[in-house]
Amino acid sequence: MLVPGVETARLALDRPEPDDAGELFEIGSDPRVWGHFPSGRHTDIAQTKALIARWQRSWDEARLGPWVIRLRDSSRVIGYGGCTLLDGGVWNLGYRLAADEHGHGYATEVAREAVDRATRMHPDAPVVASLLEHNRASARVASKLGFALVYRGPDAGNPDAAAIRLVYANRALTEDELRVVLH
Repeated sequence: MLVPGVETARLALDRPEPDDAGELFEIGSDPRVWGHFPSGRHTDIAQTKALIARWQRSWDEARLGPWVIRLRDSSRVIGYGGCTLLDGGVWNLGYRLAADEHGHGYATEVAREAVDRATRMHPDAPVVASLLEHNRASARVASKLGFALVYRGPDAGNPDAAAIRLVYANRALTEDELRVVLH
């Protein structure tokens, strides 16, 4: 199912397609993009292709998922981001931008659009941003969105046993909703 693209003030947002794998792998394999979670870095394009397939399922099942992000005045991919509906009815907000595009407010711009669309589509579903404590830039984005910190604790399964997981949300979460996010 083809979903029309979305434009924000500076960005063009499109549903990911298999042809985007090369440009997205370039971003996902850059160690500078994974400074806060080095083990998440893509080491094989198959990881990127699997991610695109997961996003496409989100689009097919929930009619929303992460977008490929381009600058409106360019066809160059600068990242990906958006909301994915998790099993259990919680929207998970996530994004990743090319290292050279950090610090321009693009994460906040795509996050605002994603949260707006998610809350219009499923107003009863909370939206969360789950991140590691030392990822201060993402914490700032969550705060700019008006999200509140609803959880701080160990990051189960993280190769770094000292890692702390933070969960920000646009509203209070039930215990079941938090369990979905932390799973």
